[in-house]
Amino acid sequence: MGRGPDHITDPVDPVPVVNIANALTVFRIVLVPVFLAALFMESGESTVWRTVATVVFAVAALTDRYDGRIARRRGLITDFGKMADPIADKALIGGALVGLSILGILPWWVTAVIIARELWVTALRFWVLRHKVIPASRGGKLKTLLQAVAIGLYLAPLGGGWQIAAGILMGLAVIVTIYTGLDYTWQAVKVRSGGSATDAPDPAPAPQTRRAVGGTGAGR
Repeated sequence: MGRGPDHITDPVDPVPVVNIANALTVFRIVLVPVFLAALFMESGESTVWRTVATVVFAVAALTDRYDGRIARRRGLITDFGKMADPIADKALIGGALVGLSILGILPWWVTAVIIARELWVTALRFWVLRHKVIPASRGGKLKTLLQAVAIGLYLAPLGGGWQIAAGILMGLAVIVTIYTGLDYTWQAVKVRSGGSATDAPDPAPAPQTRRAVGGTGAGR
């Protein structure tokens, strides 16, 4: 007797690492040196090059919005994506912060606080990697958004109230950055001590259909 249309016993195809979502993440990493080169052209005093740097930064930041969305909608979530996505964010944001501080636009203490937090969280990710991959939280996404918008305003050759707005947003970004760093530390300690992170652990594998695979997915 032939099997029904659901094919419940069919094996689930593994998600390939080489996919459009991961390609966007890698593309964001590649754009980092391009952005920095434009930022430092003519000692950062050229309106044209500052505009170019702003556009490149904006394009790179937009890939962060869409790579995760594509991964979730198309079922392309991989451990590589979960790890590479925040690393790409850190390379882009960290490079921008250092560049702005070198040019004297952003105080060094702001850059130091944010980068120290990012390095600490990256170390924690590797610390718990063998136990569980902790994906970016909503707080982490808000932190990245605040940082990106503030940096964009600092980069753009604008003056007056725009720079005040950039300072306010960056202040909020620093607060959220510190808070999410403490929260991630707590989750990592719970994972290593045998507990579970805020995100519930994945349930035991159950028979799935090929159709079901495309309809599920967690955040990257």
